[in-house]
Amino acid sequence: MAFEVYKTRTPKENKTPIIVSLSKNSIVLNKNAREKLNSPVYLEFAFDKDTNTIRIRPSNKDEGIPLKKTKVFAKGFFNYFNLNTPGKYSAQYNADEDALYVNL
Repeated sequence: MAFEVYKTRTPKENKTPIIVSLSKNSIVLNKNAREKLNSPVYLEFAFDKDTNTIRIRPSNKDEGIPLKKTKVFAKGFFNYFNLNTPGKYSAQYNADEDALYVNL
């Protein structure tokens, strides 16, 4: 007879998805997204037109956009790349580049 062990809970990290919300003027990172990036103060945004993907990674004060608690005011970023896709998106974390990737 083979016994299977019952585990009461799975790690919270696996349960909570990384969510990035886009609105008309801002980008909001959920708690898990901020923790993956080690709670940065400034963020760098980049867009790949071929794959329709946004890259978000920590930056320094001179080059980044400030993160205000959970929100980044990114109207200039949206206008520059002509993005108008509000909604909630699942993001993938790449540990090698310390970056989040959001496929729109």
